[in-house]
Amino acid sequence: MDSKKIEEELVQKLTEGELQSEEPDEAAVKKLPPQTEIRIQAVLDPVVDETRRFRQMAQEVDDRYAKYDKLVKESPNQEHD
Repeated sequence: MDSKKIEEELVQKLTEGELQSEEPDEAAVKKLPPQTEIRIQAVLDPVVDETRRFRQMAQEVDDRYAKYDKLVKESPNQEHD
């Protein structure tokens, strides 16, 4: 194929069909990948587990974390020993 024929085909392909006018900002947003957020529901709370281990080794001087301990015990999602 000669270059004239290729150029004519290219012009035809570029000009046929409807011209879709779209705002550049909207087009840029559509091209972005969707934002995804992955959440995993944990059965065990690592903070509670670590706190229990520390309490087995030593006693608290004050009851600074007693409120949190009560809150965790009352939570229906947590399984206890």
